Amino acid sequence: MSTETVTTYLRPIDREGLLKFAASGRENPERKGSNKVHTVMQGQFRSWSYVGTHNPVVVDEPLHLFGENTVPAPGEIALSALGGCLSVGITAVATYRQVKLSRLEIFLEADIGNTAAWGAGGAERLPLQMGFQEIRVKVLIEGDASREELDDIVKHANYFSPVANTMRNPVPFSISLAD
Repeated sequence: MSTETVTTYLRPIDREGLLKFAASGRENPERKGSNKVHTVMQGQFRSWSYVGTHNPVVVDEPLHLFGENTVPAPGEIALSALGGCLSVGITAVATYRQVKLSRLEIFLEADIGNTAAWGAGGAERLPLQMGFQEIRVKVLIEGDASREELDDIVKHANYFSPVANTMRNPVPFSISLAD
């Protein structure tokens, strides 16, 4: 009696659509999209962020930070965005290279500084001393390619990740009262 190993692959994306999207980027490399979110504070430290027609993204703080610990904290949501963006990029690069993935999991961890207590009487800190101080990402990936090729796919996707680059690079930032 012989045994047969069956590999199942993750649901693929539209490769032809990806290639057309990439071609439009080559034709107009300065093109930009726009992400819009409307956040409404619900009370204590719980807020709802509305994104398009989707259910709101709910954010809270843990008990030790005076929240109710009902949902993820803002920093955890930021890491979730990074994990989502990296997984999209890895999937896109694998699809472009015609590598079928059977498993993709991303583990993210970050050290965050908030000794300034959000500016509400805590330690005197500079902006560079607050927020994420280090982000560590581990990728568990399997597919029909060598470990070296999968590693190159991950590195390539990281290099081109919009969210990873937002976190790595200074971004012009403005804040003002709404009209």
